[in-house]
Amino acid sequence: MGENKKDLTINAQKEEIDRAISELFQKRLRLSFKEKQSSMDNLTEPPSEDLAGYSAVLLETVRSLEEAAGNKYWHEPTALAEQIAQASRKTAASFPHKATVACQGVAGAYSQLAAEKLFGAPEITHYQNFEDVFAAVEKGECRYGVLPIENSTAGSVTKVYDLMRKYRFFIARAVKLKVEHNLLAPKGVKIEDIREVISHEQALQQCHDFLKSLGEIKISECANTALAAQMVAQGGRRDMAALSSKICAKNYDLAILKEAVQDKENNFTRFICISKEMEIYPGADKMSIMLTLRHRPGELYRVLAQFAALNINLTKLESRPMANGDFEFMFYFDFAIGKPSAKIVRVLTDLQEQNEYFSYLGTYSEII
Repeated sequence: MGENKKDLTINAQKEEIDRAISELFQKRLRLSFKEKQSSMDNLTEPPSEDLAGYSAVLLETVRSLEEAAGNKYWHEPTALAEQIAQASRKTAASFPHKATVACQGVAGAYSQLAAEKLFGAPEITHYQNFEDVFAAVEKGECRYGVLPIENSTAGSVTKVYDLMRKYRFFIARAVKLKVEHNLLAPKGVKIEDIREVISHEQALQQCHDFLKSLGEIKISECANTALAAQMVAQGGRRDMAALSSKICAKNYDLAILKEAVQDKENNFTRFICISKEMEIYPGADKMSIMLTLRHRPGELYRVLAQFAALNINLTKLESRPMANGDFEFMFYFDFAIGKPSAKIVRVLTDLQEQNEYFSYLGTYSEII
């Protein structure tokens, strides 16, 4: 009985503080509007119900931060925290120089170039599409898979994001690769002979201005830039060209009609290297997660406030609609961690407990 009275007293005090916070915040908002009214003739003070709405968001954020702060002291280590700690202890001291790696496309694809930059001497198996790469890692056909995730010109590779929830994997490392697209055609063909250009949709987007300069030509998509070069080499047509790499020109005995035709000189694609088992190598300073949020106002703000409260720097936030959801979205977060710490584990624990779906994708470093 005594404990119940104590709980009621604490709750009553907290409710009183909430009322005081709300009143003071609304008072501050009114002062802010009065300050602006001196320089803006048409500015009118918002109605009380609007101010109450802002106060409700503030109080929800306060409660979320209160919970996160409390978790610092009373949370037991979670299974995820123990799994991360164990992976850090068991992972080798250096990233492998040689390993079996799954890449999408055919010989000369940019994923292959990224894999060679990551590993040095990878044993590469080419797969037809991105899903095949995820599946190869899941089945153990290859220890690693290399996948493009975003480009500095054309944005995110949405097909990869959409596959992330379907497969279980961990990011072991990432790499940024400078991408130069070249116009390739059979030897002896001139640029004015071209009536069709073929390549991957991202490459076509990255070379939009150049393609427009060619006039009325047909633009066709295919699964991969290297496959585009292969199709031009084997197709027998002398009016078709591919946007692809210089390596593909050599591999498929094609001529380079024009070099570096991408719209921006600094055109980079970011690739992730995925593995079936969690691997956390020394020097890992980035972390990625995915989660879904409950359908109520301020949910994303609540999550962002937790990062801000612990001074964690978010480097990417991506949202993707869920295929079977009613206007539901999956959110993908990258953030810089410096080095693994207790506060990072607390954030993961809070997000795992507070959200409908949560997936830890890995702790890793990124090379440039």
